Amino acid sequence: MSWIPSLLVAIAIATPAHARTPMHGDAHRATDVKVTVLSTMLAGDPARGIGEWGYSALIEVDGRTLLLDTGARPETVLRNARELGIDLSRVTDLVLTHNHDDHTGGLLTLRRELSKQNPVALSRIHVARGIFWDRITAGKSEKSSVAAMRTELESGGATFIEHDKATELMPGVWFTGPVPRTWPERNWSGARQVRTPAGDVEDNVPDDASVVIDTPEGLVLVSGCGHAGIINTVEFARSAVRAAPVVAAIGGFHLFNATDEQLAWTAGKLKDAGLVYLLGGHCTGIEAVYRIRELAGLTRRTAMVSAVGSTFTRGKGISPLALAS
Repeated sequence: MSWIPSLLVAIAIATPAHARTPMHGDAHRATDVKVTVLSTMLAGDPARGIGEWGYSALIEVDGRTLLLDTGARPETVLRNARELGIDLSRVTDLVLTHNHDDHTGGLLTLRRELSKQNPVALSRIHVARGIFWDRITAGKSEKSSVAAMRTELESGGATFIEHDKATELMPGVWFTGPVPRTWPERNWSGARQVRTPAGDVEDNVPDDASVVIDTPEGLVLVSGCGHAGIINTVEFARSAVRAAPVVAAIGGFHLFNATDEQLAWTAGKLKDAGLVYLLGGHCTGIEAVYRIRELAGLTRRTAMVSAVGSTFTRGKGISPLALAS
């Protein structure tokens, strides 16, 4: 753990001041849970879906639906959903995990096309505080990808809902809002600055956020890129939602360029958190998934690289499709 400054190692992990009080025993527990990957690097079926450098997933919980991110290219998620037989026009709520183009590139196309079938499709867009802040590259200020689309989306009837703390979006389904950086997991490029109300600082993607589903067995984490750090996100979820095991982690976790030492530390923390299932896609990295699987004591049936169309279902586990199995 030499990559972690010794001072930070000594700091006790405390519940962030802005986190909601942990839930009690009478809170809603989601029982019917399914997550379907709609955008990632691998195409899981030669007859259905195309891969790309991006991420999107459909979350279905107890009869309600939520889309997480919209992929990179304008048509990818729309096409993949159709080829997989998924009707996205019924989905009214969208979570954007952060402002990067590989998670927001399909937004305008999806909203335009789906609203032709259902005017309220993807009309409620949940984002974390900071997603609209300007970015600075090589001394030049530029709008975030989401801010650049905001006027058109709002004029077309969509509403942005900005969260600065963990919020329950629907029974048993939480949006983390901004995640405190307790551990120094530097899962971002460091090439830009962000213009915050307090001044210009390094762009560590302060708006990075995830979805957490509270089930009887524990928490299911669904992430876009995990720029805040998978362990920071896991520990925040357990403090903000419920102090339960994190039984599944699904999505992108930006570990593709992590060192062996970093992966060993991450795997140890995930094992301690009670991880049972890992469906790592997008920027997680193929080798990183395999290393964490080995180090966290998971198996080929419980930890896999995700593909377009692969799923996690509560009570059944992961269906990775042939290429990723």
